[in-house]
Amino acid sequence: MTDASDPRPDDAPGGDDTGLGERERAVLALERRSWPGPGAKERAVRERLGLSATRYYQLLNALLDDPRALAHDPVTVNRLRRVRAEKEQRR
Repeated sequence: MTDASDPRPDDAPGGDDTGLGERERAVLALERRSWPGPGAKERAVRERLGLSATRYYQLLNALLDDPRALAHDPVTVNRLRRVRAEKEQRR
């Protein structure tokens, strides 16, 4: 949440007070989106973040356990935690 005197949006660098870095906020922003088909998300990860899909998912998984990520985007983080828990139960 931004201060009323701060004109930057929450996803702008320095635009929130959760302490997440720009890369972490970018990962959560990609996860908020819906993707049109297979490969589109991985392509966006490579082009926008310069990360391999494997590294991206490693960072994402760590973010799901980070209280700062939950404070920054509780809807996305809680949705992804549920998906992760469902996958773990199926194993």
